[in-house]
Amino acid sequence: MMNTIPHKLLQIENLVLHFKTRSGTVQAVDGVDFELDANRAVVILGESGCGKSSLAKAMLRLLPRNVEKYDGQVFLQGTDVMEYEDEEFRQNVRWVGISLVPQAAMNSLNPVIRVGDQVAEPAITHLGLSKAEAFGLVRKMFQHVGVPLDFVDRYPFELSGGMRQRVALAMALVTSPSLIILDEPTSALDLLTQANIMNVLKRIKHELGTSYILITHDIATSSELADEVAVMYAGQIVEVGQAREFFPAPLHPYAKMLMASVPRLRSDSDPMFITGQPPSLIDLPKGCRFAARCPYRFEKCDEEPPTLHKNGRQVKCWLHA
Repeated sequence: MMNTIPHKLLQIENLVLHFKTRSGTVQAVDGVDFELDANRAVVILGESGCGKSSLAKAMLRLLPRNVEKYDGQVFLQGTDVMEYEDEEFRQNVRWVGISLVPQAAMNSLNPVIRVGDQVAEPAITHLGLSKAEAFGLVRKMFQHVGVPLDFVDRYPFELSGGMRQRVALAMALVTSPSLIILDEPTSALDLLTQANIMNVLKRIKHELGTSYILITHDIATSSELADEVAVMYAGQIVEVGQAREFFPAPLHPYAKMLMASVPRLRSDSDPMFITGQPPSLIDLPKGCRFAARCPYRFEKCDEEPPTLHKNGRQVKCWLHA
């Protein structure tokens, strides 16, 4: 019997994804917990290599061959989809319940297939629509994301980077999923195009009620869309909070330093930088994973890993125990 919980759109409990390599086990996602309500956007922040993209792959079961451990629970609208067989997951979750706009999405389009055909494919495959019905849906999605309708018959190389990004977003939307994961959706775009894409995402959220998980290290851009913020470090979530509370006053020492590294227009202080290097995901410390770089470090930080304390806001730090 399938496990169910009271309805949240998404609830992740103790999600683990470890990879086996010649050097040892890479603990890319190591006991992640968070939840998301409908019509909300959570931004996952963190340095490169902290496990953000691996978390997206774990949620969508897009796994490489060298997986050593894959465990935990992913509840989508109350149902634990981790209990699904692979084919059932492919038919009922991937693209239908959760879709993905991958990193460098504008380069992921097939260069020799017209963009209309590529956007229509998920609707034909997962919704069982005819080609004519699917193309009607494609045109509707193009209107939502701001792509001219005559671009349906164009090839990806005929589009600008911003337009290819919008096409990738239309492809993620065409099956009407309740949740879209966006992995660095604006990283290769100029500032004006980034702003336009974020405005499109906000409008779609308002018009279609879509929820987002936005994976990024671009704090300034992500703040435009975020309802909630989750900070990831060395394979774990170390802070979760409402965006209106987090951005002015983060709690975790890493989150504080991350925010202090962002240049500000109305400030005389120079941006700070975070000293040291993140720990290797193969050889993680016994205690707090941020301890070696933390200015507030004390003895307990080296001896025991902190738990995620839920005192109004969630933070994994002994300072807030």
